[in-house]
Amino acid sequence: MITAATPVLSFVFFLLWINALPPLASMICGERWSRPLDGGRLWRDQQPIFGPHKTIRGLIASLLGGTLVAPLIGLTWWLGGACALLAMGGDLLSSFIKRRRTLSSGTEIVILDQLFEALFPTLLFALITNLSWWQMTAILLLFIVIAYWSSRFWHFIIFRPPLKNYPRQIRSTVRLREWRACHTPLARWQTFFNMTSFFTDLVVLAPLFKLTGLYEKGVANALNIQVVKKTFHFPALPEAFDQFRILFLSDLHLDGIESLTDTLIDSLRDIEVDLCLIGGDIRMQTYGPIAPCIRHLRRLLPHIQSQDGILGVLGNHDCLEMAPDFEETGLIMLINESWPIERNGEHIWIVGVDDPHFYKMANAEAAFRDVPAQAFTVFLAHSPEAYQEASQCNANLYLCGHTHGGQICLPNQRPIFTNSRAPRYTASGSWQYQKMTGYTSRGAGASSIPLRFHCPGEITLITLAKGDGILQAYSK
Repeated sequence: MITAATPVLSFVFFLLWINALPPLASMICGERWSRPLDGGRLWRDQQPIFGPHKTIRGLIASLLGGTLVAPLIGLTWWLGGACALLAMGGDLLSSFIKRRRTLSSGTEIVILDQLFEALFPTLLFALITNLSWWQMTAILLLFIVIAYWSSRFWHFIIFRPPLKNYPRQIRSTVRLREWRACHTPLARWQTFFNMTSFFTDLVVLAPLFKLTGLYEKGVANALNIQVVKKTFHFPALPEAFDQFRILFLSDLHLDGIESLTDTLIDSLRDIEVDLCLIGGDIRMQTYGPIAPCIRHLRRLLPHIQSQDGILGVLGNHDCLEMAPDFEETGLIMLINESWPIERNGEHIWIVGVDDPHFYKMANAEAAFRDVPAQAFTVFLAHSPEAYQEASQCNANLYLCGHTHGGQICLPNQRPIFTNSRAPRYTASGSWQYQKMTGYTSRGAGASSIPLRFHCPGEITLITLAKGDGILQAYSK
């Protein structure tokens, strides 16, 4: 049994565990095995008996989890299972009371939500272990306080939409990533636990380049941005869009290197285009304040001379809460949406999807919803990882970035790491997948560490041409 010195804290931990398992099972399983315990039946008041959130899956998860974990804290397995059943019974009683008060499923009532699911198993535990009244009271009070604040975190951070007209499917894993990425108070913890950045920045690469005297050269390389010009030929391109010019910018990471914005402004000074597309990752870090990159973006955008405006998508460094700030600067964000461009009564469509790499919320089907059949489409994504979905939707041209072309490459510009689940041939430059043409930019900025070797950053000028032809590319 539990030792005399730790019965209160140990059992509070156990109660939190068995009561957290049903929502955890919901997060992991989604809609699978979500049959409600009441079978959808109504009580005499024509209200649900318990509601749709009380499922057989949750009951089984709590029972199994309680039985397995109980021996780890000194309880017998049968006592752990019995406490789990009693906790679920208390939770059902709370739901039953709320349904009788015509409160919808998910409505929170402080104390009622926590009391019975802790009281019933605590009474059994006290009977078996001879707990004192003060120990029982301490267990209940601690559980109610911790469970209440945990519930608020769960409902108001993990599952609550952060924006009006939230454009994403609400998934707990995505909301947790957004919360970590967009809330400044977590910046220090995020830095510490972001082991990829910790490994590359602090342990290996940064010290290595500083010790060898190459760090400053790497920064200078990152500021040596090339203007890459490419022409893509398409038989299906409408006549009015022959020689249509697109400025494609990706992976700006504007707040990563102090003079990067000035360098970009100088590079864009004499460039006039029909349309500008931005492929995400405007911020340097994946966490922390967004104000610095917004300030740089406000400086940069007025220097982009684009007849049909500036469209963009979110990258894995750009959480959803940043979208309104981006749009206030004049950047039109496409989050699984499409945007028509008109010339002389003819149209092409820009189809932009949410980040397919980290948040994994790219939805090509939703983005193509308003696009007419047989329309010419330019598919804009942060990374090449949505290439199959785009091809299935008959996209003509796929534009993306994210890989930085490797950023630190071998002397033949061969990337060491691509940080992408897509095939390596999509990591940089032009590529073909089935009938779809693709282009992956090396990006204008640098992330992780602000260095580039054998992989210069780029600004891409794309010309759409009518007819068949060979891809043409050169650098200036």
